[in-house]
Amino acid sequence: MSVRRSITLALATLTATGLLTACGTSDPAADLAAPKGHQDGGVNIGPDQDRIRGEKVQAAADLVPEAIRKRGTLRIGASADASPPLGFYATDDKTRIGSEIDIATLVADTLGLKPQFEEVSWENLFVGLDSSKFDAVLSNVTVTEERKEKYDFATYRLDNIAFEAKKGSGWTVKEPADVAGKTISVSSGTNQEKILVEWSEENVKAGRKPVDIKYFQKDTDYYLALQSGRIDAHLGPSPTAAYHVATAGQSEIIGQLSGAGGDLQGKIAATTKKDSGLVKAYAAAIDHIVRDGSYGKVLKRWGLSGEAVEKSEINPPGLPKTKS
Repeated sequence: MSVRRSITLALATLTATGLLTACGTSDPAADLAAPKGHQDGGVNIGPDQDRIRGEKVQAAADLVPEAIRKRGTLRIGASADASPPLGFYATDDKTRIGSEIDIATLVADTLGLKPQFEEVSWENLFVGLDSSKFDAVLSNVTVTEERKEKYDFATYRLDNIAFEAKKGSGWTVKEPADVAGKTISVSSGTNQEKILVEWSEENVKAGRKPVDIKYFQKDTDYYLALQSGRIDAHLGPSPTAAYHVATAGQSEIIGQLSGAGGDLQGKIAATTKKDSGLVKAYAAAIDHIVRDGSYGKVLKRWGLSGEAVEKSEINPPGLPKTKS
């Protein structure tokens, strides 16, 4: 079976079983778009994406700072890691595809700018914003109160995270006590790390064992650790965890929660350097693509309809700061 064929079928399974619809009431079976001209059906994972494109909306474009309008490009930072269906490589192993790339392209189109992507490691996304190398980051970035001190946010998707364990683990996670004494991996600098650290500290205060936290930046590394038994579970974004479950068939989701913790629904947002003058333009562009239906088509294509937002929010409440 070809690589493309196997991944396409895995995506079909993923969507049909509802694993990528983290919340909401969309019909999972209807979430799989079949691009014309593709015999395999399902999601096109080839380099020729036939992306849904947008058109310039003058009212939104007018909100872009003059220097960027004159430059004509929108410099977008994206994570270089392979995290399907958010961002990963097509079958040519060099073309970046996924929901985040599609949404970022639509935002740039709406603002009348040419999208210019650069893939870097997760931590360098924020370095790029700090140095004004990037105008925006659209790469599954969660709104947090700490990040709001340095960055502005325009939300475009709900954020949910999941614990992934080896299949047949017989284990479920609903609260901090469920992970006491367990070895769990996470990516550094993420909201998942913050939540896991807080849960571990809560366990210690309650007289329970702390979490033995391991760090992996690449999905392939944590997945090998999971299958070899070096870790009990991994905490990461729900869409990527669901993808692993469906494609490999060797793991299972044992718990899900909001990316902002237990008391607040997390939000994923277009991120820009604070006071860059761009956040209102991003929010206007996102609101437009929501209204014209192109945003919904992108999420449906990648099986993420359950994470749709009705409108973009600028700097909404985010994951709270760690209590000292």
